[in-house]
Amino acid sequence: MKGWKIAYKAFLTDKVATIGALIIIISFLVALFAPWLAPYHPNEVADGSIRLMPPGTDGHLLGTDQQGRDILSRIIFGTQTSLISAVVPVVIAAMISIGLGIIAGFYQGIVGNIIMRLMDIFFAFPAVLLAIAIAAILGPGLLNVIIAMIIVRIPYMTRVVYTDTLQESQKEYIEAAKAFGVSRTEIMFKQILPNVLPSLIVYSTTLAGVTIVTVAGLSFIGLGVQPPEADWGRMASDGSDLLMLGHPFVTFFPGIAILILSFAFSMIGDGLRNALDPYERSKVKKENVTAKKPMVA
Repeated sequence: MKGWKIAYKAFLTDKVATIGALIIIISFLVALFAPWLAPYHPNEVADGSIRLMPPGTDGHLLGTDQQGRDILSRIIFGTQTSLISAVVPVVIAAMISIGLGIIAGFYQGIVGNIIMRLMDIFFAFPAVLLAIAIAAILGPGLLNVIIAMIIVRIPYMTRVVYTDTLQESQKEYIEAAKAFGVSRTEIMFKQILPNVLPSLIVYSTTLAGVTIVTVAGLSFIGLGVQPPEADWGRMASDGSDLLMLGHPFVTFFPGIAILILSFAFSMIGDGLRNALDPYERSKVKKENVTAKKPMVA
């Protein structure tokens, strides 16, 4: 518990990571209170007189799309879809990967080889292409996209847990626990798991940002959230035909939203890595101390 408190304090001293965390918190609040924050219903189609109104138009801060729908309202509601598609698959995949990785790393032998060779099968395919293939088989829709992303993320996260478990299993405290007759289950989930979690948390946070981009890409090609529901990837796709017609803002604003949110998760991931890794934490501390030393003429 003391180690987590130290990591928490170290994280707060990282300004970049703190900004990323602040962006994520604001995004969650926007998603939670979207019905009250959005000035219009996201699927409200207006008459032709206000279609493709530019940003800054009275009553439409970010303008309107080709159907007269308020872009700001759709971006606000799209935050819900983006966060769900980023967080839910990563959390579920992490829980599955913890079990698979620890069992494979602790038992090794036949059990470990079977689990990791199954994971290697998925590594034979690029993650994006595999996600597209699974989503195409399951059909379009948010639920199917989440399932596809869970399947795609499990092998990578299992590999992280497996590697850390192998390293921890060879340490003296594990040998001592075995010598004292501690059960295998207790060793795996009370002794090894706490030492494996930091790496998995850092990796999961980074993957969340990548997942946002991947899900947006699936929606862009028609395999994600379907119209008329608000989704940033779908909004960018709908506006792509208007880029050459003088209406780039229809694609620009959802694209910026995707960039900011995915980058925020990456910022948190880097901050967590520095905060949870003792070596990185000590290196950052030394750099800060050196920076504070007065220059000697």
